[in-house]
Amino acid sequence: MIPYGRQEITDQDIAAVLEVLKSDYLTQGPKVPEFERQVADHVGARHACAVNSATSALHIACVALGLGAGDWLWTSPLTFVASANCGLYCGAQVDFVDVDPKTYNLCPEALAKKLTKAKAEGRLPKVLVAVHLTGQPCDMAAIFELSRQYGFRVIEDASHAIGGKYQGAFIGSGRFSDITVFSFHPVKIVTTAEGGMALTNDDQLASRMMRLRSHGITRDPAEMTQEPDGPWYYQQVDLGFNYRMTELQAALGISQVGRLDQYVARRHELARQYDELLQELPVITPWQHPDSYSGFHLYVIRLRLDLITRSHREVFEALRDRGIGVNLHYIPVHTQPFYQAMGFERDDFPESMRYYGEAISLPLFPLLTDQQQVEVVAALKEALT
Repeated sequence: MIPYGRQEITDQDIAAVLEVLKSDYLTQGPKVPEFERQVADHVGARHACAVNSATSALHIACVALGLGAGDWLWTSPLTFVASANCGLYCGAQVDFVDVDPKTYNLCPEALAKKLTKAKAEGRLPKVLVAVHLTGQPCDMAAIFELSRQYGFRVIEDASHAIGGKYQGAFIGSGRFSDITVFSFHPVKIVTTAEGGMALTNDDQLASRMMRLRSHGITRDPAEMTQEPDGPWYYQQVDLGFNYRMTELQAALGISQVGRLDQYVARRHELARQYDELLQELPVITPWQHPDSYSGFHLYVIRLRLDLITRSHREVFEALRDRGIGVNLHYIPVHTQPFYQAMGFERDDFPESMRYYGEAISLPLFPLLTDQQQVEVVAALKEALT
Protein backbone atom coordinates (compact mmCIF):
# COMPACT_ATOMS: atom_id res chain seq x y z
CA MET A 1 0.00 0.00 0.00
CA ILE A 2 1.25 3.47 -0.91
CA PRO A 3 -0.29 5.74 1.74
CA TYR A 4 -1.50 9.28 1.05
CA GLY A 5 0.91 10.55 3.71
CA ARG A 6 3.80 9.25 5.78
CA GLN A 7 6.22 10.78 8.26
CA GLU A 8 10.00 10.46 8.04
CA ILE A 9 11.77 9.62 11.30
CA THR A 10 15.56 9.75 10.97
CA ASP A 11 18.36 8.57 13.24
CA GLN A 12 18.85 12.24 14.13
CA ASP A 13 15.21 12.45 15.26
CA ILE A 14 15.56 9.31 17.38
CA ALA A 15 18.78 10.57 18.97
CA ALA A 16 17.11 13.88 19.84
CA VAL A 17 14.26 12.11 21.64
CA LEU A 18 16.62 9.68 23.41
CA GLU A 19 18.66 12.61 24.68
CA VAL A 20 15.54 14.02 26.35
CA LEU A 21 14.64 10.61 27.83
CA LYS A 22 18.03 10.63 29.58
CA SER A 23 17.64 14.22 30.78
CA ASP A 24 16.01 15.70 33.88
CA TYR A 25 12.94 16.96 31.97
CA LEU A 26 10.21 14.98 30.23
CA THR A 27 7.34 17.47 30.33
CA GLN A 28 8.05 21.22 30.53
CA GLY A 29 11.76 21.94 30.22
CA PRO A 30 14.14 23.80 27.91
CA LYS A 31 13.18 22.01 24.69
CA VAL A 32 9.63 23.40 24.48
CA PRO A 33 10.70 27.09 24.46
CA GLU A 34 13.57 26.19 22.12
CA PHE A 35 11.11 24.66 19.68
CA GLU A 36 8.79 27.66 20.00
CA ARG A 37 11.63 30.07 19.28
CA GLN A 38 12.86 28.00 16.33
CA VAL A 39 9.46 27.98 14.62
CA ALA A 40 8.70 31.63 15.42
CA ASP A 41 12.07 32.75 14.05
CA HIS A 42 11.66 30.62 10.92
CA VAL A 43 8.29 32.12 9.97
CA GLY A 44 8.90 35.63 11.31
CA ALA A 45 6.45 35.69 14.22
CA ARG A 46 7.06 37.36 17.57
CA HIS A 47 5.58 34.64 19.81
CA ALA A 48 4.83 30.92 19.60
CA CYS A 49 2.89 28.75 22.06
CA ALA A 50 3.41 24.99 21.65
CA VAL A 51 0.57 22.70 22.70
CA ASN A 52 -0.44 19.05 22.46
CA SER A 53 -2.48 19.40 19.23
CA ALA A 54 -3.65 21.90 16.64
CA THR A 55 -7.16 21.41 18.03
CA SER A 56 -5.92 22.68 21.40
CA ALA A 57 -4.19 25.58 19.67
CA LEU A 58 -7.44 26.56 17.93
CA HIS A 59 -9.31 26.36 21.23
CA ILE A 60 -6.94 28.58 23.22
CA ALA A 61 -6.73 30.99 20.27
CA CYS A 62 -10.51 31.43 20.40
CA VAL A 63 -10.52 31.82 24.18
CA ALA A 64 -7.68 34.36 24.05
CA LEU A 65 -9.65 36.40 21.49
CA GLY A 66 -12.60 36.50 23.88
CA LEU A 67 -14.96 34.28 21.91
CA GLY A 68 -17.92 33.22 24.05
CA ALA A 69 -21.64 32.74 24.40
CA GLY A 70 -23.64 34.95 22.05
CA ASP A 71 -20.74 35.27 19.58
CA TRP A 72 -20.32 33.78 16.11
CA LEU A 73 -17.36 31.96 14.59
CA TRP A 74 -17.27 31.52 10.82
CA THR A 75 -15.06 29.14 8.89
CA SER A 76 -14.93 27.05 5.72
CA PRO A 77 -17.02 23.89 5.29
CA LEU A 78 -13.98 22.22 3.67
CA THR A 79 -11.88 21.48 6.73
CA PHE A 80 -11.52 19.03 9.55
CA VAL A 81 -14.22 19.44 12.20
CA ALA A 82 -11.75 21.00 14.69
CA SER A 83 -11.78 24.31 12.76
CA ALA A 84 -15.46 24.69 13.64
CA ASN A 85 -15.62 22.82 16.94
CA CYS A 86 -13.24 25.31 18.55
CA GLY A 87 -16.06 27.88 18.43
CA LEU A 88 -18.51 25.50 20.06
CA TYR A 89 -16.03 24.77 22.85
CA CYS A 90 -16.31 28.47 23.74
CA GLY A 91 -20.11 28.46 23.75
CA ALA A 92 -20.28 30.42 20.49
CA GLN A 93 -22.40 29.64 17.43
CA VAL A 94 -20.81 28.47 14.19
CA ASP A 95 -21.52 29.28 10.56
CA PHE A 96 -19.71 28.66 7.30
CA VAL A 97 -18.65 30.54 4.17
CA ASP A 98 -18.51 28.67 0.86
CA VAL A 99 -15.24 28.11 -0.98
CA ASP A 100 -13.57 29.48 -4.07
CA PRO A 101 -13.98 27.00 -6.97
CA LYS A 102 -10.27 27.18 -7.91
CA THR A 103 -8.39 27.24 -4.60
CA TYR A 104 -11.02 25.41 -2.48
CA ASN A 105 -10.31 27.96 0.25
CA LEU A 106 -12.84 30.28 1.86
CA CYS A 107 -14.05 32.65 -0.87
CA PRO A 108 -13.57 36.40 -0.12
CA GLU A 109 -16.45 37.34 -2.43
CA ALA A 110 -18.82 34.95 -0.66
CA LEU A 111 -17.52 36.28 2.66
CA ALA A 112 -18.19 39.89 1.67
CA LYS A 113 -21.77 39.08 0.66
CA LYS A 114 -22.42 37.14 3.85
CA LEU A 115 -20.96 39.95 5.99
CA THR A 116 -23.24 42.53 4.37
CA LYS A 117 -26.26 40.39 5.19
CA ALA A 118 -25.03 39.56 8.69
CA LYS A 119 -24.48 43.23 9.51
CA ALA A 120 -28.07 44.03 8.58
CA GLU A 121 -29.24 41.13 10.78
CA GLY A 122 -26.95 42.00 13.71
CA ARG A 123 -25.07 38.68 13.65
CA LEU A 124 -21.56 39.54 12.50
CA PRO A 125 -18.84 37.05 13.44
CA LYS A 126 -16.41 37.77 16.24
CA VAL A 127 -13.82 35.33 14.85
CA LEU A 128 -13.14 34.01 11.36
CA VAL A 129 -11.03 30.86 10.97
CA ALA A 130 -9.39 30.97 7.53
CA VAL A 131 -8.32 27.43 6.59
CA HIS A 132 -5.36 27.02 4.24
CA LEU A 133 -6.64 23.82 2.64
CA THR A 134 -3.94 21.51 1.23
CA GLY A 135 -1.30 24.07 2.26
CA GLN A 136 -2.29 26.84 -0.15
CA PRO A 137 -2.98 30.09 1.76
CA CYS A 138 -6.32 31.85 1.58
CA ASP A 139 -6.53 35.32 0.04
CA MET A 140 -5.47 36.81 3.36
CA ALA A 141 -5.14 40.41 2.17
CA ALA A 142 -8.80 40.45 1.11
CA ILE A 143 -9.90 38.73 4.32
CA PHE A 144 -7.86 41.15 6.44
CA GLU A 145 -9.42 44.15 4.71
CA LEU A 146 -12.89 42.77 5.46
CA SER A 147 -11.89 42.15 9.08
CA ARG A 148 -10.96 45.84 9.38
CA GLN A 149 -14.25 46.89 7.80
CA TYR A 150 -16.50 44.62 9.90
CA GLY A 151 -14.50 44.28 13.11
CA PHE A 152 -13.88 40.54 13.39
CA ARG A 153 -10.66 38.80 14.47
CA VAL A 154 -8.80 36.38 12.21
CA ILE A 155 -7.25 32.99 12.99
CA GLU A 156 -5.29 31.29 10.21
CA ASP A 157 -5.77 27.53 10.45
CA ALA A 158 -2.47 26.69 8.79
CA SER A 159 -2.47 23.06 9.90
CA HIS A 160 -1.56 22.12 6.32
CA ALA A 161 0.67 25.05 5.56
CA ILE A 162 3.85 25.36 7.64
CA GLY A 163 6.72 26.19 5.30
CA GLY A 164 4.40 27.81 2.76
CA LYS A 165 4.36 31.49 1.86
CA TYR A 166 1.85 34.22 1.04
CA GLN A 167 2.94 37.29 -0.91
CA GLY A 168 6.56 36.29 -0.30
CA ALA A 169 6.31 36.02 3.50
CA PHE A 170 6.14 32.75 5.43
CA ILE A 171 2.69 31.68 6.58
CA GLY A 172 2.65 32.34 10.31
CA SER A 173 4.29 35.76 10.14
CA GLY A 174 0.94 37.26 11.20
CA ARG A 175 0.77 40.13 8.74
CA PHE A 176 -2.92 39.57 8.00
CA SER A 177 -4.19 37.76 11.12
CA ASP A 178 -4.24 37.78 14.90
CA ILE A 179 -3.16 34.17 15.43
CA THR A 180 -1.86 31.37 13.18
CA VAL A 181 -2.16 27.68 14.08
CA PHE A 182 0.14 24.89 12.90
CA SER A 183 -0.34 21.11 13.23
CA PHE A 184 2.44 18.59 13.84
CA HIS A 185 0.35 15.42 13.41
CA PRO A 186 2.34 12.53 11.87
CA VAL A 187 0.97 13.01 8.34
CA LYS A 188 1.62 16.77 8.36
CA ILE A 189 4.69 18.45 6.86
CA VAL A 190 6.76 18.09 10.04
CA THR A 191 5.72 16.09 13.09
CA THR A 192 6.02 15.97 16.85
CA ALA A 193 3.94 12.75 16.89
CA GLU A 194 0.98 14.79 18.13
CA GLY A 195 1.23 18.51 18.65
CA GLY A 196 0.34 21.98 17.54
CA MET A 197 1.34 25.60 17.92
CA ALA A 198 -0.30 29.02 18.01
CA LEU A 199 1.73 32.00 16.78
CA THR A 200 1.01 35.70 17.23
CA ASN A 201 2.66 39.11 17.20
CA ASP A 202 0.43 40.35 20.03
CA ASP A 203 2.11 40.28 23.46
CA GLN A 204 -1.16 40.03 25.40
CA LEU A 205 -2.59 37.23 23.25
CA ALA A 206 0.67 35.31 23.61
CA SER A 207 0.72 35.72 27.38
CA ARG A 208 -2.86 34.56 27.74
CA MET A 209 -2.41 31.52 25.47
CA MET A 210 0.67 30.51 27.49
CA ARG A 211 -1.46 30.56 30.64
CA LEU A 212 -4.43 28.83 29.03
CA ARG A 213 -2.35 25.85 27.91
CA SER A 214 -1.39 25.16 31.54
CA HIS A 215 -4.53 25.44 33.69
CA GLY A 216 -4.62 29.25 33.57
CA ILE A 217 -1.72 29.34 36.04
CA THR A 218 1.01 31.98 36.15
CA ARG A 219 4.25 32.28 38.11
CA ASP A 220 4.89 35.79 36.79
CA PRO A 221 4.44 38.33 39.64
CA ALA A 222 3.38 40.95 37.07
CA GLU A 223 0.28 38.86 36.27
CA MET A 224 -0.70 38.18 39.89
CA THR A 225 -3.25 39.97 42.06
CA GLN A 226 -0.87 40.20 45.04
CA GLU A 227 2.79 39.91 45.95
CA PRO A 228 3.94 36.25 45.91
CA ASP A 229 3.92 34.49 49.29
CA GLY A 230 7.31 33.03 48.43
CA PRO A 231 9.37 31.44 45.60
CA TRP A 232 6.93 28.51 45.50
CA TYR A 233 3.95 30.74 44.74
CA TYR A 234 1.69 30.63 41.68
CA GLN A 235 -1.81 31.85 40.89
CA GLN A 236 -4.62 30.61 38.69
CA VAL A 237 -5.84 33.73 36.93
CA ASP A 238 -7.74 32.06 34.05
CA LEU A 239 -9.80 28.91 33.58
CA GLY A 240 -7.22 27.04 31.54
CA PHE A 241 -6.54 23.54 30.27
CA ASN A 242 -3.88 20.85 30.33
CA TYR A 243 -2.72 21.38 26.75
CA ARG A 244 1.05 21.32 27.31
CA MET A 245 3.51 19.88 24.80
CA THR A 246 6.11 17.48 26.24
CA GLU A 247 9.89 17.77 25.98
CA LEU A 248 9.91 14.57 23.92
CA GLN A 249 7.58 16.10 21.33
CA ALA A 250 9.51 19.36 21.26
CA ALA A 251 12.84 17.58 20.74
CA LEU A 252 11.39 15.70 17.78
CA GLY A 253 9.98 18.95 16.43
CA ILE A 254 13.32 20.76 16.70
CA SER A 255 14.97 17.99 14.73
CA GLN A 256 12.21 17.90 12.10
CA VAL A 257 11.94 21.67 11.56
CA GLY A 258 15.58 21.68 10.49
CA ARG A 259 14.38 19.83 7.37
CA LEU A 260 11.21 21.90 6.82
CA ASP A 261 12.31 23.81 3.72
CA GLN A 262 13.73 20.62 2.22
CA TYR A 263 10.45 18.80 2.82
CA VAL A 264 8.34 21.54 1.22
CA ALA A 265 10.67 21.75 -1.78
CA ARG A 266 10.33 17.99 -2.34
CA ARG A 267 6.54 18.27 -2.09
CA HIS A 268 6.62 20.95 -4.79
CA GLU A 269 8.80 18.73 -6.97
CA LEU A 270 6.36 15.87 -6.62
CA ALA A 271 3.41 18.19 -7.33
CA ARG A 272 5.04 19.41 -10.55
CA GLN A 273 5.64 15.80 -11.59
CA TYR A 274 1.99 14.94 -10.89
CA ASP A 275 0.94 17.95 -12.99
CA GLU A 276 2.92 16.58 -15.93
CA LEU A 277 1.93 12.92 -15.48
CA LEU A 278 -1.78 13.76 -15.23
CA GLN A 279 -1.99 16.11 -18.22
CA GLU A 280 -3.81 13.65 -20.47
CA LEU A 281 -6.20 12.26 -17.87
CA PRO A 282 -9.77 13.51 -17.26
CA VAL A 283 -8.93 15.17 -13.93
CA ILE A 284 -8.49 18.74 -12.67
CA THR A 285 -5.09 19.26 -11.04
CA PRO A 286 -4.53 21.78 -8.21
CA TRP A 287 -4.50 25.42 -9.31
CA GLN A 288 -2.00 27.62 -7.51
CA HIS A 289 -2.65 31.32 -6.88
CA PRO A 290 0.32 33.46 -7.99
CA ASP A 291 0.47 35.08 -4.53
CA SER A 292 0.96 31.72 -2.84
CA TYR A 293 3.72 29.19 -2.26
CA SER A 294 1.83 26.20 -0.92
CA GLY A 295 3.06 23.95 1.86
CA PHE A 296 1.59 21.20 -0.36
CA HIS A 297 0.47 19.00 2.50
CA LEU A 298 -2.01 17.47 0.04
CA TYR A 299 -2.28 16.99 -3.71
CA VAL A 300 -6.01 16.96 -4.50
CA ILE A 301 -7.40 16.14 -7.92
CA ARG A 302 -11.00 16.52 -9.03
CA LEU A 303 -12.52 13.97 -11.37
CA ARG A 304 -14.05 15.11 -14.65
CA LEU A 305 -17.12 12.95 -14.11
CA ASP A 306 -18.62 14.24 -17.35
CA LEU A 307 -15.76 12.57 -19.23
CA ILE A 308 -15.67 9.18 -17.49
CA THR A 309 -18.15 6.36 -17.02
CA ARG A 310 -17.23 5.49 -13.44
CA SER A 311 -18.55 7.27 -10.34
CA HIS A 312 -16.44 9.13 -7.81
CA ARG A 313 -16.80 6.27 -5.34
CA GLU A 314 -15.95 3.62 -7.94
CA VAL A 315 -12.71 5.40 -8.86
CA PHE A 316 -11.79 5.85 -5.19
CA GLU A 317 -12.43 2.18 -4.38
CA ALA A 318 -10.60 0.99 -7.49
CA LEU A 319 -7.50 2.91 -6.37
CA ARG A 320 -7.70 1.48 -2.87
CA ASP A 321 -8.09 -2.02 -4.36
CA ARG A 322 -4.86 -1.43 -6.31
CA GLY A 323 -2.93 -0.54 -3.16
CA ILE A 324 -3.07 3.21 -3.54
CA GLY A 325 -4.00 4.75 -0.18
CA VAL A 326 -6.00 7.69 -1.49
CA ASN A 327 -8.14 9.75 0.84
CA LEU A 328 -10.75 12.53 0.69
CA HIS A 329 -10.06 15.84 2.43
CA TYR A 330 -12.68 16.70 3.61
CA ILE A 331 -16.29 15.76 4.14
CA PRO A 332 -17.93 19.22 4.39
CA VAL A 333 -18.42 19.92 8.09
CA HIS A 334 -21.99 21.19 7.67
CA THR A 335 -23.06 17.72 6.46
CA GLN A 336 -22.00 16.01 9.69
CA PRO A 337 -24.99 14.84 11.78
CA PHE A 338 -23.91 16.98 14.74
CA TYR A 339 -24.04 20.11 12.56
CA GLN A 340 -27.16 19.08 10.65
CA ALA A 341 -28.91 18.93 14.03
CA MET A 342 -28.19 22.68 14.23
CA GLY A 343 -30.21 23.25 11.07
CA PHE A 344 -27.59 23.13 8.31
CA GLU A 345 -28.68 21.58 5.02
CA ARG A 346 -26.40 19.75 2.57
CA ASP A 347 -27.10 22.27 -0.20
CA ASP A 348 -26.30 25.35 1.91
CA PHE A 349 -22.78 25.53 0.47
CA PRO A 350 -22.99 24.25 -3.12
CA GLU A 351 -19.35 24.81 -4.16
CA SER A 352 -18.14 22.77 -1.22
CA MET A 353 -20.54 19.98 -2.15
CA ARG A 354 -19.37 19.99 -5.77
CA TYR A 355 -15.81 19.62 -4.54
CA TYR A 356 -16.82 16.77 -2.21
CA GLY A 357 -18.41 14.89 -5.10
CA GLU A 358 -15.23 14.98 -7.21
CA ALA A 359 -12.13 15.28 -4.98
CA ILE A 360 -9.49 12.64 -4.27
CA SER A 361 -6.21 13.19 -2.37
CA LEU A 362 -3.34 11.36 -4.06
CA PRO A 363 -0.27 10.16 -2.13
CA LEU A 364 2.15 13.01 -1.43
CA PHE A 365 5.01 12.92 1.08
CA PRO A 366 8.77 13.52 0.81
CA LEU A 367 9.68 9.81 0.92
CA LEU A 368 7.39 9.06 -2.05
CA THR A 369 9.68 7.88 -4.84
CA ASP A 370 9.38 8.88 -8.47
CA GLN A 371 8.63 5.24 -9.32
CA GLN A 372 5.86 5.07 -6.73
CA GLN A 373 4.41 8.24 -8.21
CA VAL A 374 4.36 6.63 -11.66
CA GLU A 375 2.56 3.64 -10.10
CA VAL A 376 -0.04 5.95 -8.56
CA VAL A 377 -0.77 7.58 -11.91
CA ALA A 378 -0.89 4.22 -13.72
CA ALA A 379 -3.40 2.94 -11.18
CA LEU A 380 -5.46 6.13 -11.55
CA LYS A 381 -5.47 5.80 -15.35
CA GLU A 382 -6.73 2.23 -15.03
CA ALA A 383 -9.32 3.21 -12.44
CA LEU A 384 -10.74 5.92 -14.74
CA THR A 385 -11.41 3.53 -17.61
